[in-house]
Amino acid sequence: MKTARKFLFYFLLLSFGSSLAQKKSNSATLPAEAPPNIVFIIGDDISAEDIGCYGNTKIRTPNIDRMAQEGLKFTNFHLTASSCSPSRTSILTGRYPHNTGAAELHTPLPAHLEYFPELMKKSGYYTAHSGKFHEGPNTRRAYDLMVNDPKEVGEGGEKKWVEILQNRPKDQPFFFWFAPFDAHRPWSAVDSFPQPHDPNTEVSIPPQLRDSPDTRTDLASYYNEIGRIDRYLGELQRELERQGIDDNTIIIFMADNGRPFPGSKTRVYDTGMRTPFVIKWPKGIPKKGTVCESMVSAIDIGPTLLQAAGAGPSATAQGVSFLELLKSPKKKFRNYVFSEHNWHDFEAHERAVRTKGFLYVINNRPELTNQGPLDAIGSPAARDLVKARKLGKLTTIQEDIFQSPRAGEEFFDVRKDSVQEKNVITNANYASEVEKLRKVLKQWQQETGDTVPESLTPDWYQRQTGKPLAAQKQNQRGEMPGTTKAATRIGAEGPF
Repeated sequence: MKTARKFLFYFLLLSFGSSLAQKKSNSATLPAEAPPNIVFIIGDDISAEDIGCYGNTKIRTPNIDRMAQEGLKFTNFHLTASSCSPSRTSILTGRYPHNTGAAELHTPLPAHLEYFPELMKKSGYYTAHSGKFHEGPNTRRAYDLMVNDPKEVGEGGEKKWVEILQNRPKDQPFFFWFAPFDAHRPWSAVDSFPQPHDPNTEVSIPPQLRDSPDTRTDLASYYNEIGRIDRYLGELQRELERQGIDDNTIIIFMADNGRPFPGSKTRVYDTGMRTPFVIKWPKGIPKKGTVCESMVSAIDIGPTLLQAAGAGPSATAQGVSFLELLKSPKKKFRNYVFSEHNWHDFEAHERAVRTKGFLYVINNRPELTNQGPLDAIGSPAARDLVKARKLGKLTTIQEDIFQSPRAGEEFFDVRKDSVQEKNVITNANYASEVEKLRKVLKQWQQETGDTVPESLTPDWYQRQTGKPLAAQKQNQRGEMPGTTKAATRIGAEGPF
C-alpha cells in the first residue's frame, strides 16, 4: 500500500511538471487515478487502406475493427518515412529522420537522444519490447525486457504477447512495444493461417497493381499476415479483460510504412505514408467509435504517450502531444505533416509536405526510377507489372514506377486525387498553393537542418533485376542527410 501511495505521489509531481513543460498548450486532463498501461503495436509494411475499418471490405480484421468501434480511429495520421527503421527511430525519438542520425535503413540511433519508452521506464513503468528490433544497440536501455529471437516470438512475431502480459510485475504500470514481423515479406502465414483469404474473391486490387492471378495470390498472402496480427491482438485484448485492467489500458495499432508492393513502400505518397492508427482507451476516450480527421505526425506519438503517462516531456523530441484529440477529436491540430525518402536499398532523396487538401513533393534525384525497395521489386506483383509493360498494358499510375527522369517537383490535389495519380504542378489554378507549400517545405528544411549531400549512399542493387552491386558487397555508405548541419542536435520542429 505504501508503495502504491509513493508511486501516485511521484506520478502527480511528474504530471504537474509535464503540463508546465509542454511545448504547446494542451487542454486534455491527465488520468485522475492511476497512470494508464500502454500496449503499442506497430505492424510491418501495412497501408491504411488494407484494414477493414478503413474501408477494405475484403480483408478480415475483426479485432482491429472492434478497437475502432470501441475507441478512436485517425484518418490523417502520417509517418515521417515509408521505410522500416527510419520510421521506427523517428517514432522512438519524436524526431524527423534527418534529425535522428538514422535517416537511412538499418542505421542505429545515437546515444544522446531520448527514447520515449526510456522516459517511461525512468518514471516507474515496466517496459518490454517483443518482435522486430533494428533501431540500434543504444535503444536497448529503454526496456526492462527484450524478446527478439524469432524462435521465441514465433514466425509472425506475436507469440509472446500474452505471456509477457501475464508475467509482468503486478505492482507497476507497463509499456509494451510489440513489433510483429507481419506483414513483411517473405510471407509465412499462408499455411498456418486458420482461414486464408481467397485470392479470387477476398482481395482488393490497388490501382497501382495489375489484376492478375499472381498479383491476387500475392495480395491474399499479404492479407493473411495482417490477419495473423489481428488474431493475436484479439487474444491480447481478451487477456487484458481477464485480468480486469482493460479499462485503463491504452492499446494502439499502427504500421511503420506502406504495403510491400510497388507504388507503396518507400513512397512519399499516401500509399506509403498514411498509416492506420487506431487507439482504444476506455477511461481516456469518452466517445466511442469516433473518427478524428485532424492532421497528425508520427513524431507526435511519443510526446502524447508521455503526457498520458505523466512521464515526460522529452527534452529532445520535436513532436507535440495530441492527447487533447482523444477528448476533442474534431479539434484542429497540425496544418502540415512532413515526410522523407532516403536510402532504402537504392539511392534517394525526396521530401514532402502534406496538408488536408494538398501534397507537395520535391525529388533531388529525378534521374532515378522509384520502383520500391528490393523486396517489392522482386515480388510476383512487380513481375506482373514488368510483363504488362512489355505489352503496353499499363495504366498511367502503374507506369509511374518505371519513369525516368521523374519530375523534380510534384503537386497533388488530394481532395480530387486520393491516389496521387495526376501531377498538377504546372496547373495555373494551383499556383498560389504550390508556392505556399514550396516555401513551407523550404522553411522546414532550413529550420530542422536538412541537407542534400552530393555523395548519398548509392544503389546496392540493380534496379530492374535486384542483383547485388559492388556497393552492397562493400557495405558502402554515403553522407547522411543533416550531417553537415549537426541535425541530431537541432530541436526546432519547423512549421506546425
